[in-house]
Amino acid sequence: MPSSKQLNKTSKFLSFVLRHKPEAIDLTLDDNGWANIDELISKGNDSGEASNLSRELIQEVVDTSDKKRFIISGDGRSIRANQGHSIQVDLQLKPMTPPELLYHGTATRFLDSILEEGLKPQERQHVHLSTDIETATAVGQRYGKPVILTIKALLMHEQGFQFYLSENSVWLTESIPNIYIDER
Repeated sequence: MPSSKQLNKTSKFLSFVLRHKPEAIDLTLDDNGWANIDELISKGNDSGEASNLSRELIQEVVDTSDKKRFIISGDGRSIRANQGHSIQVDLQLKPMTPPELLYHGTATRFLDSILEEGLKPQERQHVHLSTDIETATAVGQRYGKPVILTIKALLMHEQGFQFYLSENSVWLTESIPNIYIDER
């Protein structure tokens, strides 16, 4: 069984190539973000960016990741990230009605600009939201002293904004105007 250090390193590598820079190892993603697992293994190992990448190691990362960032296709031949892409991919997500409130964790240093300009996806395709304060807090802590924002998601939806639910239960939307944001 791989060590937690190896699993973490592999997860970061997969995030990098499947969400942001497939060209770093000359990997091809299809329009929906899927990569052939055999090609990923071969090019990852050949590039030196990944060490001992194997189908078993990739499966272990997919199975044990608490964030469920990746999914393997039904035929077992392809893998993709569930969300968080900075490259253009069509995840084929269907619009869904969100709950009344969703939460976004960020660092206090970003609060003033968010309350003035709203939430934007920055380098990603979507703004990421969670259904619970604990997850939002964990996300916010990655960037500094956390602050939790409450998003009036259902009201936004009723006023024409689209929401999507990723395979790993992260709510996504293109942007959030400041009128729908409350500091918790």
